[in-house]
Amino acid sequence: MKSIKFLSVLFTVALVLSSCKQEKKEGETKADETVENAIKYVVKPEATTVKWTAYKTTDKVPVGGEFATLNFENKEGATPQEALNNLEFSIPVSSLFTKDEVRDEKLKTSFFGAMLNPEFLKGKIIYADSTYSAEITMNGVTKNLPLEVNTTDERRVNMTGTMNLNDWDALGALESLNKVCFDLHKGADGVSKTWEDVAIEVNTYLREK
Repeated sequence: MKSIKFLSVLFTVALVLSSCKQEKKEGETKADETVENAIKYVVKPEATTVKWTAYKTTDKVPVGGEFATLNFENKEGATPQEALNNLEFSIPVSSLFTKDEVRDEKLKTSFFGAMLNPEFLKGKIIYADSTYSAEITMNGVTKNLPLEVNTTDERRVNMTGTMNLNDWDALGALESLNKVCFDLHKGADGVSKTWEDVAIEVNTYLREK
């Protein structure tokens, strides 16, 4: 009789322990699934473009171009802001492209070639106090460029800003470019002018991980 009661107690304890282990395992599984299923936003170089618009003549005629290569490591975050914040990048000047080979060469040699460290533009995207900016290093000078950012469905991101070349001590390089493009930058008034401001537009797509 005592033996039967003892076995009964052991059986009950075993059931309780088994139940506890199963509940713990189910809880751990749910927690793991929550972590795994959390949406992460990933910024990838192949989904990112950098375009620019410069201006010539006193009528401020736009001249557009882009950089075909943008280097950075895949960056991810739990939110679009987190994914973009502190994204460091570098742009080889050799990837400059305007659909005009002669113009491309003049920009590379007479404009960027007149700067310090002309091979690369470097920078970092910063998100702070609900605003974006790009910390850009060009001509040996590092300055912040405020950005207007529009996000569609938390996936497609458009960032725009306007550089004033004087902020990067690049007016000497601008003068060098204007000399080799003097006649091409003349308007109807006969005045040759190359403007200090350059519009920047960056587009990217935040993929889900």
